Amino acid sequence: MSSHLCWAIIRNNNAYLLKKRNISKPFSTEPNNLVNLSAYKYNGLIHKRSVGIVAAPDNKGFTVEYKRKKATNKPAKSTVKITMKAGPRRSLYKLKRLINCNRYRRDLTKAALRRASAVIRSQKPLPVKKARVKKAD
Repeated sequence: MSSHLCWAIIRNNNAYLLKKRNISKPFSTEPNNLVNLSAYKYNGLIHKRSVGIVAAPDNKGFTVEYKRKKATNKPAKSTVKITMKAGPRRSLYKLKRLINCNRYRRDLTKAALRRASAVIRSQKPLPVKKARVKKAD
């Protein structure tokens, strides 16, 4: 089926939708949705090509999941996972090259880089706060 037809079917009701009061755009928890918004552009289920970024299993770096266009009818073979943990600058550069040079969903480049940098930032240890010394009176 075309992605537009799939979107028309699952737009208002699906298992990944999180609807709240007074929110115009509902949230979505589906895999391969980079910004967690329920929108046609970011939906990871309906497009033949989609990109998703999650934390690596060992919490060092991130894993890029993307769909192969050729294997749309074979779900087990359609997803490819690549773990990037060569350091933040190099990993983000490799991610940008993966998306742009292969012409693979160029419209999602900035969202993918933001998601990857947020995952990397969340893996950094928190700075230790110094305890304040009380004055003796």
